[in-house]
Amino acid sequence: MKILQVAGARPNFVKIAPLHRAFLQYSDMHPQIVHTGQHYDFLMSGIFFEQLKIPKPDHFLGVGQGSATTQTAEIMCAFERVLRAEMPDLVLVVGDVTSTLACALAAVQMHVPLAHVEAGLRSRDRTMPEEVNRILTDALSDQLFVTEQAAVDNLLRENIDPLRIHLVGNVMIDSLVRFRAQIEDFSHCGHLPIENERYLLVTMHRPANVDDEVNLRKIAGVLERLGMRWKILFVMHPRTGRNITRLGLEKEFLESVNVKVLPAQGYLEFLTLVRHAAAVITDSGGIQEETTYLGIPCITLRNNTERPATVTHGTNYLVPDFDAQKVWNTVEALLGRNPEDLAIPPLWDGNSAERIVNILREKYINS
Repeated sequence: MKILQVAGARPNFVKIAPLHRAFLQYSDMHPQIVHTGQHYDFLMSGIFFEQLKIPKPDHFLGVGQGSATTQTAEIMCAFERVLRAEMPDLVLVVGDVTSTLACALAAVQMHVPLAHVEAGLRSRDRTMPEEVNRILTDALSDQLFVTEQAAVDNLLRENIDPLRIHLVGNVMIDSLVRFRAQIEDFSHCGHLPIENERYLLVTMHRPANVDDEVNLRKIAGVLERLGMRWKILFVMHPRTGRNITRLGLEKEFLESVNVKVLPAQGYLEFLTLVRHAAAVITDSGGIQEETTYLGIPCITLRNNTERPATVTHGTNYLVPDFDAQKVWNTVEALLGRNPEDLAIPPLWDGNSAERIVNILREKYINS
């Protein structure tokens, strides 16, 4: 069985790594990795392959920057050529980025069975590009692998056949479990400014937040306010950095008291920062899951989350605006929470990739 696994952006690589290892346990399964090039520089791509021990991609589509529409069209055309050359038995896509939907569309047009890992997540906010990608990819997929019960419920409401829905847990947590020892021991990250004092870790990258000057100024205001009490480590996503420079806001971010700006980090470095933070402030989906597993308080500056288990079970708390005082109050409240009130969602145990591979074998090899 030949499987093409699609990865395009930073979070995809974390999810592909355990799946690729699980496929390789079987001599009759032949996984190939397709890197679309949506994230292509070393800090956003290459270092993840290196640290997660992912082999060199079998196919690199070389799609770089551009609008979502441009990227979608270019990825579809390039991936169609790969499909015609390889004639795979299955295409597996993960997550909710542009590459996910583009390759799903190309696979369906070529009548290749499609599996979606991390299916069923819904924010109910279609202004988010990821929400549209999720809905359409799920509608196209033959097998839908789900991280939490709320996602199962979403798919059933959308009239997806229950036989195609599989609650398997979270492959992103598989990677975290595998590298937990290195994350706990930060001696390999001696260049990071981790000291005995507690710090807040901040990262923001969603277009609605960082492409808008008003919201960027609000983020700077939050950092300035929090810096009056806590040390802040602000890991700057390349998109955020470009917009700060474009809008001339360097002073607001670089000169705030107690705020240290760091460049984008590798997988191990970033999770080491998460593990040793007093709390994390973010707009990222994946970080909500990682902090939940690690038991680190997380404040998500959004009015919704597609990952409700991180709120009902885990450490995540939604703050729907950039009110600096509200963020301050929430940090204080979360730092005082009883750890016994928190739980890791079911099946987030490091074995999700194996479950996925076993289901695919039953569906396509042993049936």
